[in-house]
Amino acid sequence: MTGVHNGEAAKAAARRPAHKRSASATRTALRAAAAFRFGKYGYEGTSVRDIAGDVGVDAALVYRYFGSKEALFNDVSGAGRIFEPLLDEPVEAIPDWFCALLMGPPNEGGFPHPVLSVLRSSGRDEAVARLRADFTEVFSRRLAARLDGPDADLRAELLAAWMLGTSLMRTEIRPPALVSTPDATLERYLRAGIEVLLGPAPAEDAGTPGAGGEEDAADGG
Repeated sequence: MTGVHNGEAAKAAARRPAHKRSASATRTALRAAAAFRFGKYGYEGTSVRDIAGDVGVDAALVYRYFGSKEALFNDVSGAGRIFEPLLDEPVEAIPDWFCALLMGPPNEGGFPHPVLSVLRSSGRDEAVARLRADFTEVFSRRLAARLDGPDADLRAELLAAWMLGTSLMRTEIRPPALVSTPDATLERYLRAGIEVLLGPAPAEDAGTPGAGGEEDAADGG
């Protein structure tokens, strides 16, 4: 994703010499390098040595901090880690949070889309199940519980689907309008859609085409 997760900044941080970083910063750099490699090459195509080399440390440090390659993959591919901060935001500030996450010029070779780390890796069924569990916890349960009105769980899941789809289109598929549209225009549409999903759905109107169709049919009979 762009904005919050800037790929160039993440890779630059990973390239800084290890002796200038604290242990916390080294862990962050290793996570950034791992997320980039898992997203680009998948689980099987990424080695601990590659990740450590990107950061300028010995592979043993990766095992020391994370325990195993699988544990590091689970750490960086979980959607909960990305979206957990959303739950600390007031509902009225959620449009701001999502726009900050999505806005900014997409960069080729930037930080990979969070779902790609899972879909490009082996053990996909298990990884997808974990991703589903993360989204269910963050959106279907915890965010939905904070939304007023009916179908809160559906609206929360639609919000997740739209945000992930938008970020995937902008960072990976890059269709011309999404890439070239001015930020102000894109943000206007994003906010409108987000606010619709955060608010209660309008009551079904008796004058809608579906409701009126039966009356018209009866009149016509």
